Amino acid sequence: MKVAIVHDWLVTYAGAERVLAGLCAVWPDADLFAVIDFLSDADRAHLGGKRATTTFIQQLPKARTHYQKYLPLMPLAIEQLDMSSYDLIISSSHAVAKGVLTGPNQLHISYVHSPIRYAWDLQHQYLHEASLERGIKAKLARMLLHYMRMWDQRTASGVDEFIANSHFIGRRINKSYRRQSTVIYPPVDTRQFTLHEAKEDFYLTASRMVPYKKMPMIIEAFTAMPDKRLIVIGTGPEMEKAREAAGPNVTLLGYQSFEVLLQHMQRAKAFVFAAEEDFGIAPIEAQACGTPVVAYGRGGVLETVRGLEHAEPTGVFYPEQTTASLIAAIGEFEAQCSRITPENCRRNAERFSSERFQQEIRAFVDAHLREARAFDLQQSSAPLPAPSTPLYPAAVVPIKHA
Repeated sequence: MKVAIVHDWLVTYAGAERVLAGLCAVWPDADLFAVIDFLSDADRAHLGGKRATTTFIQQLPKARTHYQKYLPLMPLAIEQLDMSSYDLIISSSHAVAKGVLTGPNQLHISYVHSPIRYAWDLQHQYLHEASLERGIKAKLARMLLHYMRMWDQRTASGVDEFIANSHFIGRRINKSYRRQSTVIYPPVDTRQFTLHEAKEDFYLTASRMVPYKKMPMIIEAFTAMPDKRLIVIGTGPEMEKAREAAGPNVTLLGYQSFEVLLQHMQRAKAFVFAAEEDFGIAPIEAQACGTPVVAYGRGGVLETVRGLEHAEPTGVFYPEQTTASLIAAIGEFEAQCSRITPENCRRNAERFSSERFQQEIRAFVDAHLREARAFDLQQSSAPLPAPSTPLYPAAVVPIKHA
């Protein structure tokens, strides 16, 4: 059986690429495809050294650093990848990968990290953050996103089975495509993030500093609580805003190595999280270290962190992305933290292990392959239907002789 794995683009090794690494581990002989592939050798090692067959966008100017500017060309590009010789196609998609063209004798299973975020429910947020609310560029952007939505919905018909990375994304799939999905949570390498029971008197947040992560909001909240210490790891476009908001009790470390991140995550009193994520790996990594999570109560984090209403809680949720809401949640955490144990945090994180992901994805795909083969056998052994009388018999037209 020939297997193809299709990914959107390969530039960095992040959450979606961890899923891809899990797929490559289950199907090591599969051929890999992507719109572009600029992975470093270190990141490529996670994929077993595989190199992707790419599209014409790979050769375009500045494709490595400005690939997202080629988004209008990506539907065309992904459709040029030839899948005709493969029996099983697995797409790992948060943009265009699920749009590969497949035939009726092929099984296409799509693992969806999210329908194209900026084309669906997050369109207005994306346009606001990109300063595309007025003018000619804004109108062109809206036209492009309208086209992307139509293409995205049409290509959903070419997918035989959808897998969602959380129930939250399952609802998005249903809303966008009117299709049901099966939830298989992404893999988290809980073996690297080891349990550390001794905690110190500081809070930690770690993330890329991009608008939806709300890092300046977290910093503002802790600046308003000068008796509480916050350590911030990460850098990005909002770093200057973060510096402006930081008080003397906030330490900005910028980008740090994995070893430094791990040490802080293990020793932190709690990990603070403010994004509405599709799934959210960082809160699980914190829990794997035995560290509680204080998180904004929207998105995938509601499935990965157990709130105070649970018998064995692992964190506290706050209802709004505001400093006041976060400050109240920190107060609630400190009042209730004796109920949250490092052992319970670790046990909860182990539900999302890499081994569990590989077992579940293999079982899901094998079940649907058996179902497809059984259907083919049933069709091939079925008796041919008897000829039927045409619904509209051909009319006999007399020939007129001159």
